[in-house]
Parts: sequence; C-alpha cells; structure tokens
Amino acid sequence: MREILEKLLNGKIDINQCENLLKANNLLELEDSVKLDLSRQNRTGFPEAIFSQGKSHEDLVLIINAFIENLDENSKDLIFTRLDDSKFKSLENNLKERNIDFEYNKKANILVIKSNNSRKKKGKVGILTAGTSDIPVAEEVRVIVEGGGCETIYSYDVGVAGIHRLFPKLSKMLEEDVKVIIVCAGMEGALPSVVAGLVDVPVVAVPTSVGYGVGEGGKTALYAMLQSCAPGIAVVNIDNGFGAAVFALSIINNI
Repeated sequence: MREILEKLLNGKIDINQCENLLKANNLLELEDSVKLDLSRQNRTGFPEAIFSQGKSHEDLVLIINAFIENLDENSKDLIFTRLDDSKFKSLENNLKERNIDFEYNKKANILVIKSNNSRKKKGKVGILTAGTSDIPVAEEVRVIVEGGGCETIYSYDVGVAGIHRLFPKLSKMLEEDVKVIIVCAGMEGALPSVVAGLVDVPVVAVPTSVGYGVGEGGKTALYAMLQSCAPGIAVVNIDNGFGAAVFALSIINNI
C-alpha cells in the first residue's frame, strides 16, 4: 500500500490507477490456491470467513500464517466455518506456537482467530431453536453474529411441541430491543411462522436437516418456511447458520 501511495505522490500513477491498485492489493493470493480478502470488514462490515470443508491442512496453515503476518491496527477477526474437530486439532499447536488469541466452538465447528481490536457492540440479535438437535446450527449463528460485532440473546429448545416455553423467552428478547430474530428449526419447520406472527422485527428462518421420513434432510422445513403465511420472514438454505447471521448483520449495519 505504501509503494502504491508513493507512486501516486510522485506522479507515476493517477488517482484512478491508485484506487484500482489498492483494491487489488486488498486481495492476497497465496501460492495460486487460496485468496485472502483482507479488507472484507471495511467493505462489507463483516470479517473474512473461510469455508474450511474441502481445504487441506496446508491450505489452512497458509491462510492463518498470512493473516498473522498482515495483522495491524486495522485488522479484524478471521473466521473458519465448517472446521471439524480433527482439522482443528491439527492446527491447534501451530496457533499456540504463534501466540495468537483464538477460540474454537466444537458444536458449531467454527474457529475464530482474534485480532484483539475491541469493537463497540452495534446491536442485539435474538436466536431461537425449536429443539436441541438444532443447536449446532444456532451456535454457528451465534459465533458469526458476535464476530460481526453484535450482542446475542439466545434460547434453545422452545419449539411448538411445548409452545408455552417460547413466550417468556420471546418477551425478554423484545424487552432487550433485538433488531432481528433468527429461528432455527427442523422437522415441520413451524417455529419461524409462530415467531413472525408475534413480533414486529425481521425474522430469519433457518431450516435444519433434523427430521425423518418426509422431513429427512430438512426439505420439509425449508418448504414450510418458504410457504409461511406470516409476513416478515426471510429464509436461508438448509443448515445455513452462517448465511442467516450475515444477513442479520447486514440489516443491523444499515439501520
């Protein structure tokens, strides 16, 4: 970046060339196989997230090392999604040796490498699950939302099979002034419709691959959420806690 700015100052490039070079400089290419976006937080309001499934140990180490080498006062967290426990254990010693601050959520299969730059909380997001089997997806939501600088208020296992459990939890979320509520549900996927019929904030529905028979794989929950008669619901793909969290952050960032 310094070299580019020096070229601009010395008149070797014009302002448009400088802008293009700075944009290109923000995308770091690692051995022709991985590209790390160092300015995603500034551009989108959300830290760089790496989808770990299908990546080799060597690829993940390259990314981590590049992130650490480029840390500065403007750096944000780096997030690895769908990182199973065995892959995390293969990286753990490397992280400890580099003396980097990190946190691994085994339920969500997410690793967060922290930059230690404090951020003011931007808003609150509510997270609900219909059952305990939906918790891994909800935990993915929670980690991503908190990584994006928002506070979470969450309650698990409050589905329609025991609907009385929902109302006090939902009431607390509204009292805390949540701006978005993310609802994770499998089986028949009814909980987002119930929630959307009771609140005046956007609801993001996450169908989970929890169910059997016609509900196997989460498609029944997905179809039910897409077909909901309650207005104000956005639906993401099956088990896509990450996408739901980023959508919620986009809403809050634009309030």
